[in-house]
Amino acid sequence: MKEKPYRSIVKTISWRTVGTIDTIVISYFITDNLAMAASIGSIEVVTKMILYYFHERGWNKIQLGKIQSPEYQI
Repeated sequence: MKEKPYRSIVKTISWRTVGTIDTIVISYFITDNLAMAASIGSIEVVTKMILYYFHERGWNKIQLGKIQSPEYQI
């Protein structure tokens, strides 16, 4: 089974939303400065979305742990 690139984009955005909220909360606890925490979160959201997209596309090419359902086999 092959995944289309847009699926990876949607997964990237959903995961980064969760991850960025986590980063902002942790940054706030460390710095006690909401502006600094938001700044850190806004920088990492862009870089990590790009990295995750390529990571996901790479894993899509690897067969490790994938099984093909019987109804899709020819």
